[in-house]
Amino acid sequence: MGERIAGDADLDGTGLRIGVCCGRFNRSITDRLLDGTIRGLADHGVAEADTAVLWAPGAYELPLVAQHLVTQWEADAVIALGAVIRGETGHYDFVAGECAAGLQRVQLDTGVPVVFGVLTTENLEQALDRSGDEDNTGYEGAETAIEMANLLTSLSGGA
Repeated sequence: MGERIAGDADLDGTGLRIGVCCGRFNRSITDRLLDGTIRGLADHGVAEADTAVLWAPGAYELPLVAQHLVTQWEADAVIALGAVIRGETGHYDFVAGECAAGLQRVQLDTGVPVVFGVLTTENLEQALDRSGDEDNTGYEGAETAIEMANLLTSLSGGA
């Protein structure tokens, strides 16, 4: 087995700057995701003053907002929240795919983690299930952002 250079998940968010970008489209769902994200960040020590929340019209626009949070606000990690619910046209495939590709591009181009907290569901019921109090993709996104920011800091020799 190779050398293990990082330990278990580090979910201490103390001192981290976490950006959150949310799509307003399907806001009844994204509000629930944002609530979960804010709860998750607070539960793991991220100060409210170290959190920025920006809204975009929809999921398609999230990569540009995420890029701004990284390059201008200097976030240690970004959580992108949205809800793309399949309809009767191919619009779903274009929006979900381009959103995912754009967010991946931001994180690879900048070296800053961008968490994909965009629900891509078949129907509203699935979106409600994944944005509830007990099972909330936003909360999970907060934990992933903290873990990734701390992992990358440890790999680069930081504290």
